Amino acid sequence: MKKLLSLLLLVIVTTSTVKSQNITTKFEQSKGTQTPTYFEIIDWWKKLDEKSGKLKILTMGMTDAGYPLHLIVVGNNGDSNFENIRKNNKRIILINNGIHPGEPDGIDASMLLVRDIVQNKYKIPDNIVLAFIPVYNIGGCLNRSANYRVDQDGPEEFGFRGNSQNLDLNRDFIKCDSKDARAFIEIFHMLDPDVLVDNHVSNGADYQHIITLLTTQHNKLGGEMGKYLSTQFEPGIYSTMKQKGYDLIPYVNSFGDSPENGWPEYWDSPRYSSGFAALWNTFSFVPETHMLKSYDLRVKATYALMQSFIEYVSKNSGQIKQIRNQTKQKIKIANEFPVRWSLDKSQSKEVLYKGFQSGYKPSEVSGLPRLFYDRSKPFEKSIPIFNYYAVKNTVVKPKAYIIPQGWWKVIDLLKLNKIEMSQLKKDTTIEVEYYKIDDYKAMVRQYEMHHMNSDLKTTTLSQKISFKKGDWYIPLNQVANRYLIETLEPHNEDSYFSWNYFDAILGQKEGYSAYAFEDIAADYLKKNPEVKTKLDQRVATDTSFAKSGRAQLNFIYQNSPWFEPALNRYPVYRVK
Repeated sequence: MKKLLSLLLLVIVTTSTVKSQNITTKFEQSKGTQTPTYFEIIDWWKKLDEKSGKLKILTMGMTDAGYPLHLIVVGNNGDSNFENIRKNNKRIILINNGIHPGEPDGIDASMLLVRDIVQNKYKIPDNIVLAFIPVYNIGGCLNRSANYRVDQDGPEEFGFRGNSQNLDLNRDFIKCDSKDARAFIEIFHMLDPDVLVDNHVSNGADYQHIITLLTTQHNKLGGEMGKYLSTQFEPGIYSTMKQKGYDLIPYVNSFGDSPENGWPEYWDSPRYSSGFAALWNTFSFVPETHMLKSYDLRVKATYALMQSFIEYVSKNSGQIKQIRNQTKQKIKIANEFPVRWSLDKSQSKEVLYKGFQSGYKPSEVSGLPRLFYDRSKPFEKSIPIFNYYAVKNTVVKPKAYIIPQGWWKVIDLLKLNKIEMSQLKKDTTIEVEYYKIDDYKAMVRQYEMHHMNSDLKTTTLSQKISFKKGDWYIPLNQVANRYLIETLEPHNEDSYFSWNYFDAILGQKEGYSAYAFEDIAADYLKKNPEVKTKLDQRVATDTSFAKSGRAQLNFIYQNSPWFEPALNRYPVYRVK
């Protein structure tokens, strides 16, 4: 009987090994010079899913390209139910690939990593579940050429930066103009990942490092999470990568000049993947391999970095969970939120930078001086990274926001982000605060399909407002508080006002015919001497105003009950 059981076990193991043999990738078949097409990528993952119980390929939301996003879930027990995964105290690492398909390093590195997990060449810890988006920007991946990213060293062909609407998806996490972003956000909230890794390739200066790391800005993340990120998590990843043979360095945020004097840490506002994830208390990172390194070296470095995240998160699972849970509870009850920061150049951290000596020489194109790097002259130098930002402005949260139902585009984005809110059951008058827009600047040229608003100046007013049945009441007692403050307080750099979702309030809808209003205005001044006094004061102090009959007529109109109250009144009301 023992011999029979041993023979049966041998057959099972042998069969399992055969099923997982010969799982090669296009990257390997081409000796590190090629990356697969979109259809090859998805077909490969489906075949691997058939071969192993450790992974499951899920079909998620639709994209602008007409194809759905896929999500690859990898764990030792094969569970793809994220409610169960969280109940079983596992840490979730979400790895996003191909947001810029001309930067496919993560696409191939993820295939290699999971193949090695399936073949037991790399052991994934039991307390870790990996979730991969194999290709995020499907439209860009389908738009394939050898001519994009002219200064990048391989692969031979790859996709385009823009998606099927020619949007840069790494600017779309707040505004969600793409179906791609909407599908991603549904995935993100389903997972509530402990860690987000969004794989990229960097351009910019030339240096010796194969891979750099953009970490979400620790002061902006704030609290215990920000402290843990800067003092333990990030240094832990650097240490693990050092053991694997890689000199990791912060993302080289220096363009046009040599970075030998250091640089400020990249500011990842909520429009970016890492900035968006930070709003939801996720530790977030953007690896950036160096474009001038060969493709095989870049993929291998990305592979090693993903291993480093797995190993660090597994080892520190309990602390990561505890810090995230504590932060979520604090955000629910916090009364004040920082919303603006400024770089503090009095503080920095020292890193060992391995660069190439730079200089200027005459351009063969223009004859004018041009920057160049001399790879025959490498150097090592300790340089400052300015990675401290001081809080510039804070906002005291209201008890709740009220948004009239007519602003359904914003309401839909709140629903997408699983915001807890309810509709008024009847017409109701409520005393609220609101902002009156006094001045702002609109971007002249479009940016990702928007003309952004900035330099906002407002006056805060209080008034009893009559709201309609169906208007939305949004309490500020939820984990989403930070997201709500960032998007609904209009002064913030990635607020929905900044992305001009509320621009309709900035245009006057009602008016008057001057010849008809003249007599009405004269009669109004007689009956309202306080307005006449204000008019006379303005005439006495403003020469151009005094010479303009139309301006004076308009002044009376603006100070009368006929002037529309909605003009420049920001329609997100604060309940105190």
